[in-house]
Amino acid sequence: MIIRWFFFISIIIALNWYSSLAIKTITKNPWIYYGYILLNFTILLNFIIQIIFKSFTTYFFYSLGLVLVSSAFQFSVIIFLFIEDFIRFPLWMYRIISNGSENALGYIPQRRLFVSQLSILLASIPAGALLIGMVRGKYNYKVIKHQLSFNRLPTKFEGFKIVHISDFHCGSFDNKEKLSYGIDLINQQKPDIILFTGDMVNNKADEILPWKELITSLKAPFGKYAVLGNHDYGDYVQWNSEKEKTENLKKLISLENEMGFKVLNNTSEKIVIENDSIDIIGVENWGNGFKKKGDLNLALKNTKEEDFKILMSHDPTHWKEKVLTHQQTIDLTLSGHTHGMQFGIEIPGVIKWSPAKYRYKHWAGIYQDLNQLINVNRGFGFLAYPGRVGIYPEISLITLQNKKSSNII
Repeated sequence: MIIRWFFFISIIIALNWYSSLAIKTITKNPWIYYGYILLNFTILLNFIIQIIFKSFTTYFFYSLGLVLVSSAFQFSVIIFLFIEDFIRFPLWMYRIISNGSENALGYIPQRRLFVSQLSILLASIPAGALLIGMVRGKYNYKVIKHQLSFNRLPTKFEGFKIVHISDFHCGSFDNKEKLSYGIDLINQQKPDIILFTGDMVNNKADEILPWKELITSLKAPFGKYAVLGNHDYGDYVQWNSEKEKTENLKKLISLENEMGFKVLNNTSEKIVIENDSIDIIGVENWGNGFKKKGDLNLALKNTKEEDFKILMSHDPTHWKEKVLTHQQTIDLTLSGHTHGMQFGIEIPGVIKWSPAKYRYKHWAGIYQDLNQLINVNRGFGFLAYPGRVGIYPEISLITLQNKKSSNII
């Protein structure tokens, strides 16, 4: 462990020193140069101390965010310096060969002021974006509307409005006023039903308590339903016993019930309007690389093939692996989990990109296959990095339509 820390700190020192060369090139003021080095070390040391003492509070997430900002700036600068050194090194070797090695250090080509200035200017873009994402992006709620049409939708459910939300991660919230705005925005959509697809907390049920009253204020005439996500099981923290961990999950479900959510653990619920009905199905978490407790066969036990079905399943990998190939048709699946990695570029109708696409084939928005649809919600909250850049917190408003009366897909 000591050797690992030694190598880690050595690499950080080297990167910090290397990136500082750009600062040294553009200014002769030693206070700015040493101030830059000290600032980066302070940010890193603060983060390391919290890891050592396992102080995983909201402050920890902000410390992580500052580490990401600092790292983004340093790595961006280093890229330019490395390219410049790739050119400087052959010139240096040529001068040594031409003039001899007696005064080799005197032959080193000077760094170009323009390159250092450009590196700092361009490095400020990703670092600044990450910083702004921490200040403004994480509560920049977006309502994304979808009108989805289906052959099997019962007539009475024409125009039925679903608010799909996911990934609250209550342990990360830090601003009641801004969270209240997001909750009010959900209620302003006047949904018929609210469906929450998991990760109510980061790890522990008590994370809900400061925000319980706000979340309880969510309203929908046909009810609120939820499923469990991978973080809800408490798998990412240490417990004194397995019993304590089990009790935490029970408390989480109890708190969700108190907030008005019915948690569907591998079961289904029938929503009825006059003589028509649809099935809301919920499974526990099932995902590639994560807990696989979801049992789709058990969840569908009280449904029929001809019934219109909406499945809540936290992880979108479940859709491709199990849902599409199931003998019963699931008309619409709702998932979350990816957060769109809380970082990307998204201009509706022009571009939608995030590093999340390299891990998840279905990472944000609507996808269709075999006449079945999935909506992957970008998440309402945030985790680890306390911000969002380009991929903002989402409230999905889905309006159901029958294809016989609409051509919208």
